[in-house]
Amino acid sequence: MKRWDLLGVTTGAFFVTMVARLAPSPLVPDVIDAFGVSTGTVGLALSGMWAAYALFQFPGGVVADRIGQRRVVLFAMAGIAATSLLLASATGILIFAVGAVALGASAGLYFTAGTSFLADRFENTGRALGVHEIGASGAGLVAPVASAAVATRFGWRAGLLVPAVVAPVALVLFAWRVPETPPTKPDRTGLGVDPSELLAMLARPSIAFTTLLAMIAFFTWQSFASFFPTFLVEHVGLGTGRASFLFGVVFAITLVAAPSLGWVSDALGRDRTLGAAFLAGVAGYACFLFGDGGLAVVVAGTGLLGLGLSWPGVLNSRFMDYLGADERGTGFGLVRTVVLLVSSLGSGVTGTLAGRLGWVAAYGLVASLLAVLVGALAANRALGIEA
Repeated sequence: MKRWDLLGVTTGAFFVTMVARLAPSPLVPDVIDAFGVSTGTVGLALSGMWAAYALFQFPGGVVADRIGQRRVVLFAMAGIAATSLLLASATGILIFAVGAVALGASAGLYFTAGTSFLADRFENTGRALGVHEIGASGAGLVAPVASAAVATRFGWRAGLLVPAVVAPVALVLFAWRVPETPPTKPDRTGLGVDPSELLAMLARPSIAFTTLLAMIAFFTWQSFASFFPTFLVEHVGLGTGRASFLFGVVFAITLVAAPSLGWVSDALGRDRTLGAAFLAGVAGYACFLFGDGGLAVVVAGTGLLGLGLSWPGVLNSRFMDYLGADERGTGFGLVRTVVLLVSSLGSGVTGTLAGRLGWVAAYGLVASLLAVLVGALAANRALGIEA
């Protein structure tokens, strides 16, 4: 039971990082009105948050190798609490953007340390990292509804303070239940990495192909997380409350689907599982883009998107399948930074396309990219390109 106890508190810490990143999403219209800026401008600020989240994956892994994973996780929780206060107190769009970047950086420190911590303790990484994704799913269910509800009663700035409430709880629980973790490379100073070794790792066919999959997949996830509630309001015609509710329902579905897909991927293979999830995402977006907005279409689209967004644990497990135990800190941190720097463009691209060409163009691109992933997996399997 001890390992599952550790999995529980680590999943709770992941929940906090996702709350931090999702809490602003339902409040985008309020931010636009408060600062008198465009959807694209707010999208760029959110892209800055996600870019910082990406950039700090690599140093988070390096630092975890030097001082231990536990200390990095605790520092990330403290950082989220502090930077969410800065975000909520912004007096203009520039300060809001700075707060968003700082919040993303704090959250980014967590992921490599937390994921490598679990990979070191569980043989069936698909199942463990699938359960870990419950943290993200739970945050997707709770964060938008909570931030919208708090904002409705106390103002949009109060809605941005939700992460500051949950982060200290996760910090205390993780500090209490997780013993000190020894550093894997305590004798290194500075970054202490060999660039040629890192480039060689990225050039391996297995890592290169997984990185390509992850870049595109997380780009689409980014687009969903940043603007889907706004898309439901402006394109589908739902009210803000119903849009936030459906946004949460999608993540509620992933509470079950994410660990289930992790189990399936351990049994049937990563690529088959990923292909099925990506295909479900294509169908889900099609329902909302081209459906009549009726109950049946909305229910079908929501269910398909819930399944179509449950793949991150499987994709991270695919990385772990090809990384050695000594590469799961610095090495995994590097590929996460590369992947998420590209995918962080999802907010800016989606917001800009929506503002200039409309939501059909914005989320039509997202659905098309998921279809490309399905084709890439099929081609890889048929041609045996990856080695």
